[in-house]
Amino acid sequence: MAATALHPAGRALRSRRRRSTLRTLGFLSPWLIGFAVFFVYPLVSTVYFSFMKYDGFAPPTWVGLKNWSYVFNDYPFFWPALRNTLWLVAVMVSLRVLFGIGIGLLITKIKTGAGVFRTLFYLPYLAPPVAATMAFVFLLNPGTGPANTILEGIGLPAPGWFTDPAWSKPSLTILALWGIGDLMVIFMAALLDVPKEQYEAAELDGARAWQRFRYVTLPNISPIVLFAVVTGVIATMQYYTEPLVAAKVASGVIGGSGQQFEPGYPDRTTLTVPQTVHNLGFQRFDTGAACVVALVLFTLAMAFTAFLMRRRSGFMSAED
Repeated sequence: MAATALHPAGRALRSRRRRSTLRTLGFLSPWLIGFAVFFVYPLVSTVYFSFMKYDGFAPPTWVGLKNWSYVFNDYPFFWPALRNTLWLVAVMVSLRVLFGIGIGLLITKIKTGAGVFRTLFYLPYLAPPVAATMAFVFLLNPGTGPANTILEGIGLPAPGWFTDPAWSKPSLTILALWGIGDLMVIFMAALLDVPKEQYEAAELDGARAWQRFRYVTLPNISPIVLFAVVTGVIATMQYYTEPLVAAKVASGVIGGSGQQFEPGYPDRTTLTVPQTVHNLGFQRFDTGAACVVALVLFTLAMAFTAFLMRRRSGFMSAED
């Protein structure tokens, strides 16, 4: 009798749970549809085409691992692009985070005119990437640019900047540091949120400036540092516009149909992995090989992100 009496109640409970699940799925459906259409389907298609010979016109044909072998063994741009991208991830991301913290600290300490300096540092970030890169290439032109004129005037050596293989990536890093406004604003907000009581307690204990930064400031802003590093790595792995425009302008190939341009000028030092995807897919019409490079790029970005998230204890305090 008891089991018979509980049976309708159990069915009612299961019905409520089913309705709750359907309601939840209904609310999640916009995200689920977007995730499936704009992430899952492109990812599966990329994996599929990486094993196909496909030029975008003729039907794809199965070739197995030939695309992978071509990219890793025969394609001349892949390994230079990968080395350049990893260099930019290691150097550019680190310097941008350090520079962003430094500028944020500087502006938070200014008593008068902080708004003016904040605006001046943020404005370069609003400049269109193509226009900013072209302006930088002309400013750093070894022959006619004002940068080398000033350096020679004060007796310092004048580098070749974007025309010198040894200086091309440092020049891109300088361009990235010039547009530091996004990180500056984020770090300023984090720095202003650090409790003043902790600074006062540290001063009473005799802590110096570096000690206050290390034991008070850094633990409080560590989640923001982690955010800046992770997003910086992802953005740098997709670094495309600035090095491509810089190479074209520095080599004299600014635009126009029919002009031939080998990416990576000078000496493939500005070549990045996203450029090889474009070169393979839209210049050589080798979609299969382009998908291989895209998958390598995706795997590296996921690996870097997973490593940083697993090592987040190095960025975040124990309380976080």
